[in-house]
Amino acid sequence: MTTTSQQQLFQYLEDRFSCAQACTVCARACALRASMAASDGTAEEELVRRKGIMCAEVCDATCRVLSEYGLTDEDGIRVQLEWCRTVCLECANAFDGQSGAEDGAKACRECAQACTDFLATLD
Repeated sequence: MTTTSQQQLFQYLEDRFSCAQACTVCARACALRASMAASDGTAEEELVRRKGIMCAEVCDATCRVLSEYGLTDEDGIRVQLEWCRTVCLECANAFDGQSGAEDGAKACRECAQACTDFLATLD
């Protein structure tokens, strides 16, 4: 294996791990935020709760996909990353303006950026 291909492999693995780690952090933050929203609250609270639950589930699924050893279906990984990035940005936007949701919105945006970075590695 040449030095260039080793560097590419290391970059790929590093970006894949960083993305999986960001997904884990985001899933936790979203699950926590969703658990704090009243299920019988206002329409806005219900939206925040639903977006938080969806984001936690998508991030968890993305982390599992990225953690699978030997997964080489790049098209499947790309679709999962695109979905995760989209859901994270939607969730961050829903969290914006919510008291105490700043950390959750930040985690969502960082996860979306990690997905973007890993997608760039795949290109």
